[in-house]
Amino acid sequence: EVQLVESGGGLVQAGGSLRLSCTASGFAFDDYAIGWFRKAPGKAREGVASIRTGDSSTYYADSVKGRFTISSENAKNTVYLQMNSLKPEDTAVYYCVGRPPLGLHSSWKLYLDFGSWGLGTQVTVSS
Repeated sequence: EVQLVESGGGLVQAGGSLRLSCTASGFAFDDYAIGWFRKAPGKAREGVASIRTGDSSTYYADSVKGRFTISSENAKNTVYLQMNSLKPEDTAVYYCVGRPPLGLHSSWKLYLDFGSWGLGTQVTVSS
């Protein structure tokens, strides 16, 4: 059974940083696609960052490019999302999603169609 557990969310002031963690089990972690999505109240779910654990290739949404960094530590079955220069509009529940490493790296739809989701962690950025 595929399981993903997020941690590291919290309350931070604008301009601050947080690091989210996603620990996974139930699949071959060293050859998978792991993504971070977020859902803010009243807004559509948004893909934020994606990584292929097999070659560490990454992809980012324009809204976070240059501020967020996704990385993986395969020995610990963990993916991280380092978030810097946080803005109030980054406030959302952040979800970790895992799927087989098929298709375009940049396809958020593949995560929506084939992904296994964690329960999410709340990130709140105050102004």
